[in-house]
Amino acid sequence: MNTLRVATYNIHKGVQGLGPARRLEIHNLVHAVEQFDADIVCLQEVRGFNRQMQRRFAHWPAEGQAHVLAPEGYEAVYRSNAVTRHGEHGNALLSRWPVLGQGHHDVSDHRFEQRGLLHVTVQVEDRPVHVVVVHLGLIHASRERQVQALGRFIAREVPPDAALVVAGDFNDWGVRLHPAMARFGLHTFDGIRLATYPSRLPLLHLDRIYVRGLRLLHAQVPHGRAWPRLSDHLPLIGEFAWP
Repeated sequence: MNTLRVATYNIHKGVQGLGPARRLEIHNLVHAVEQFDADIVCLQEVRGFNRQMQRRFAHWPAEGQAHVLAPEGYEAVYRSNAVTRHGEHGNALLSRWPVLGQGHHDVSDHRFEQRGLLHVTVQVEDRPVHVVVVHLGLIHASRERQVQALGRFIAREVPPDAALVVAGDFNDWGVRLHPAMARFGLHTFDGIRLATYPSRLPLLHLDRIYVRGLRLLHAQVPHGRAWPRLSDHLPLIGEFAWP
């Protein structure tokens, strides 16, 4: 295997719209994820369960959204970040390759936002690849502290010579986190337009894939009339090569 295909997608908890116009999109998202044809899919705002939505929608899935979204033959890993009145949601990873290990690290910066890192080790043929799925906070100072916590976590949990992918929704409106990530040896696609938010008129580069020990080849953001119906974010898909 010469390349690794990675996708990241904030699925907005599988529901779109407000009030009476709210609609269930999780089943359409199943087909969207299949279209990525990715080796690894990193997901944010994934619901483990939600009793209110289960009562609202007749076709609400009986199992967690991560397992619903996993294409046939993929392994699904989910960890909760936030516990709410009616349920919980967090990050997930879907892998075409065997999962060797998984863990979760709380990086909540204040009591109004619950945030965490999902760490999964995947065996890609004869190579272990470490993947960290992130969804950072809405306040820039919080994001800076969470990136520092991410760096400490990587230093502690990821061997320095291992291939590493850090992907997710960075909420980095001003694209100010690149230098901090570079200090940990993590780099992403620069100089090309990869706006993913808002999905109806994408202007902001919030969703990213950073790598260490892999070579960046190219990236794409799918466009078309169907995508804005599925989530308030567009997915980002990247192709990487081994050094």
